[in-house]
Amino acid sequence: MTDPDPAARPDLGAGLTVVPVEPSLWQVYRGVRLAMLLDTPLAYGSTFAREVAFPDGLWVERMRDSDGWLACEGELPVGAVTSFHAPDQADDETHLVAMWVASHARGRGVADRLVQTLLDHARSAGRRRVTLDVADDNERAIGFYERAGFTRTGRTGELPHQPGVTEFEMELVLSDRPAGSG
Repeated sequence: MTDPDPAARPDLGAGLTVVPVEPSLWQVYRGVRLAMLLDTPLAYGSTFAREVAFPDGLWVERMRDSDGWLACEGELPVGAVTSFHAPDQADDETHLVAMWVASHARGRGVADRLVQTLLDHARSAGRRRVTLDVADDNERAIGFYERAGFTRTGRTGELPHQPGVTEFEMELVLSDRPAGSG
């Protein structure tokens, strides 16, 4: 299936807002997260069946453990992205995870705004490098990340819930200087 003519789907521009995900928005984020898992299940390291069973308290806790943003057109969430710093990750790095744009909003600048918000946040937090993992058959996402400046690192693996689906790591180096140098 192909997307409609991009010219017929104007950029959301001023009608798009990007807001931080806070614990008070856990129910909105839960709905978005479940929608993304149904829409593109191979793009994430989890499953709808697993996450729909999460208790409410876990959703609130997840909002505290990462930095995330929702893109909204008016009151309607149309996309999300999260920056997650893993315990075993270098202090000056973060992962871009849980990137999603609703199908009706794709090709309209939502992904650009979400990723730019995450990158701006990473820079202000002193991060030097942002990494992400993408399934090797997700051509649309790969193309987007390449246009955004991400490059392949050479690291590969398999999706934990989908053995046989290969994913690879991409990175965007924000600064060549080590954290703490100035």
